[in-house]
Amino acid sequence: MCNGVSGADTITLFDPEKFKTRFACEVKNFNPEDFIDKKEARKLDRFSQFAIVTAKQAIEDANLMQDGINKDRVGVIWASGIGGIGTFYQEMNNFFQGDGTPRFNPFFIPKMISDIAAGHISMAYGFRGPNYCTVSACASSSHALIDASHFIRLGKADIIVCGGSEAAVTIPGVGGFNAMKALSERNDSPQTASRPFDKGRDGFVLGEGAGAIVLEEYEHAVKRGAKIYAELAGSACSADAYHITAPHPEGAGVILVMSAALEDSNLQPNDIDYINVHGTSTPLGDIAEVTAIQKVFAEQAYNLNISSTKSMTGHLLGAAGAIEAIASILAVQNNIVPPTINHFEDDENLDAKLNFTFNQAQSRTINAALSNTFGFGGHNASVIFKKIN
Repeated sequence: MCNGVSGADTITLFDPEKFKTRFACEVKNFNPEDFIDKKEARKLDRFSQFAIVTAKQAIEDANLMQDGINKDRVGVIWASGIGGIGTFYQEMNNFFQGDGTPRFNPFFIPKMISDIAAGHISMAYGFRGPNYCTVSACASSSHALIDASHFIRLGKADIIVCGGSEAAVTIPGVGGFNAMKALSERNDSPQTASRPFDKGRDGFVLGEGAGAIVLEEYEHAVKRGAKIYAELAGSACSADAYHITAPHPEGAGVILVMSAALEDSNLQPNDIDYINVHGTSTPLGDIAEVTAIQKVFAEQAYNLNISSTKSMTGHLLGAAGAIEAIASILAVQNNIVPPTINHFEDDENLDAKLNFTFNQAQSRTINAALSNTFGFGGHNASVIFKKIN
């Protein structure tokens, strides 16, 4: 991200020749058998494979399998906006190509359902705490993180493995979003197609992958000598209550969610240094979010760095919140703002005095960062991370 490299390229997971959009941000060179037993991998949808691999990396990084951890108080809250859409398509396609006899794979339903990733992670490590899935479209994994923080604050758990995964680069995934006119159709230049805040933006680029975060009660983490990257200072959720896909034009729900997150964190607008925005590269969404930022942060908006890492990763739907939370945490830890790449022309509807961190990463002290994610249905989530002093 800090090098401003796009992950977009021509789709390889299926033949996209007849599609309006023929590119996406696929996970490159992924072989599940490098991480998961071959027989077990066949029982898993790609989104679950991503979840298991990413959770394993996070659990090892957090040293959660050390002696003395009470697994009854370790939970897993995992998100996916769509779940096993690839499995669903494959099974239904097999059925309709047959003679009508219902011959379905016995793992069809367990592979497809969105909650199964959380179940697999808990079973692999014996974590018996809260265990379920959050589904709120593109806000899903931010809601997983927020729910996890509430369980810990309430004293119901010590540690929650949370995050999200998505594998929607499929025939129905791309076809469905094309039908909505939500995707960029810049097939001649995939790597420059995701253009948040650029005048020429024409839709988002679909991404896939996963992100996992180990959230832990502070004193518990200190006592066991855990590696601590940042503090989750606060969070909030809201609804636009406006339209199934379009954002509220004045950013009403976004104003509410960012204001509530600041209040929950006991922070003022002047305390925030960086906002990792939802910033999908859609004509209406980018404007609505910036409008809300200017209303909440007023003059502080001009002191902020703002960036959309979706310009590089594409839009990971239900996994976006986790991926972007990690980007925000690392920005706080390393005092560097990842850029918004692919800016070619200013949009006269956006204030050019704002610092969108166009095209190149910027170094600055980041004491606190806010991350926004929004989902179809008007779901809004904001999380705020602070430096550990």
